[in-house]
Amino acid sequence: MLASQPASQAMGAAPPPNPVPVAYQAGTSLAVPPWLNKGDNGWQMIAATLVGLQSVPGLVILYGSIVKKKWAVNSAFMALYAFAAVVICWVTWAYKMSFGHKLLPFWGKGGPALGQKFLLEWTTLPETTQYFGNGEVETPMARPYFPMATMVWFQCVFAAITIVILAGSLLARMNIKAWMMFVPLWLTFSYTVGAFSLWGGGFLFHWGVIDYSGGYVIHLSSGIAGFTAAYWVGPRSRKDRERFPPNNVLLMLAGAGLLWMGWAGFNGGDPYAANIDSSMAVLNTNISAATSLLVWTWLDVIFFKKPSVIGAVQGMITGLVCITPGAGLVQGWAAIIMGVLSGSVPWFTMMIIHKRSKLLQKVDDTLGVFHTHAVAGLLGGMLTGIFAEPQLCNLFLPIVSSRGGVYGGTTGGKQVLKQMVGGLFIIGWNLVVTTVICIVINLVIPLRMLEAELLIGDDAVHGEEAYALWGDGEKYDPSRHDIFDDTSHINPSSTGATQVV
Repeated sequence: MLASQPASQAMGAAPPPNPVPVAYQAGTSLAVPPWLNKGDNGWQMIAATLVGLQSVPGLVILYGSIVKKKWAVNSAFMALYAFAAVVICWVTWAYKMSFGHKLLPFWGKGGPALGQKFLLEWTTLPETTQYFGNGEVETPMARPYFPMATMVWFQCVFAAITIVILAGSLLARMNIKAWMMFVPLWLTFSYTVGAFSLWGGGFLFHWGVIDYSGGYVIHLSSGIAGFTAAYWVGPRSRKDRERFPPNNVLLMLAGAGLLWMGWAGFNGGDPYAANIDSSMAVLNTNISAATSLLVWTWLDVIFFKKPSVIGAVQGMITGLVCITPGAGLVQGWAAIIMGVLSGSVPWFTMMIIHKRSKLLQKVDDTLGVFHTHAVAGLLGGMLTGIFAEPQLCNLFLPIVSSRGGVYGGTTGGKQVLKQMVGGLFIIGWNLVVTTVICIVINLVIPLRMLEAELLIGDDAVHGEEAYALWGDGEKYDPSRHDIFDDTSHINPSSTGATQVV
């Protein structure tokens, strides 16, 4: 009623200003459509940048530092090249194969994600509507409150880091030209299948297999594919396998630190919103990583009498990988358990089983990616099936009744089975597809470098060296330089992955 209004309004004056600043209001300009949530969009772009920094410069630095000096440039460049190549392939055809309309139950229809009309639209993941058995909608299509351009870039950096991780199995001997062919082929025929099946609305997504942020899509696939490709490429030179000391441990730690801190975007960005589930995921990620690092280090001290810095980095990575499939779906106490197991189970497979297995000894997985990513990723997926908390599942998953095995009922028991089947699908697909890709490439160009290149390293492959130790770009010549190579005194009992594997 007029009498109850402020005098200024009763007299026809302008209403009081909106307490929400104009910059945060929707519909204020053509660039701020009504559906846009600026907070979600801002966090998603930051999360994507954090994941991108994990690869460039994170793994570029880590790879360039953890290998022998003569392979520093080549190792860093393999990561850098893969990141750039994936970006172009992703926006040209691979994004829609992963998150577009269904072509097959495990694959989307390829197409470009380059046009303004597509990229400025409200984000939609068209195959993600979940239905009950009677045909009624259980959860509507995933539609985050930001534009398609943000989604394309966010998912792009995930695709890129998957192949960069895979490269860790192939360092110090793969023909760089073969690698340039491998990247787009593997992205197209392997990564997009896993991404669509588990995230984009494929058959595993609708069946209820849980992969919160890539334990299967990224880590299990890269670990299995890297191990498979390492078999086909062949081993490093005998001298490199016998003695492969890191050329810069401190820089390696810098790369590892970027990897750890960047994981806040890796797991925190997957709810597609700056919400409470995102906060839970970030906290659990750090709990698991810290626990795993400590457990791995303790095991090194107990069994090898010294804490290994490389071992600590490996433990950090396995903790991050293990929590990834369940980051926003488990409670903090479960994250600690997952950290304990991720710091011990992959340690056991790398330090004990690996040394006793003829197959694992035969395949030269340079950085032990099979253990740190495949073993840890599968472990995390199975533990997610055990510890996924019902209320947290309801916040995130398309099947709102999902729950882990410890929460009882037939649903909990079935979830463990679903996780096992999902993992087996990713393993089987990557074994077959990676094998086919390697065989096809080898028909065109050798997968492995020439022996002369393996002997010299970066200078032969790229005409560049990481450090000008003997002058301004001058290569060491023992006939002219009265200096010995002190890396020969590296402790042969070192527990680092590059020493063991």
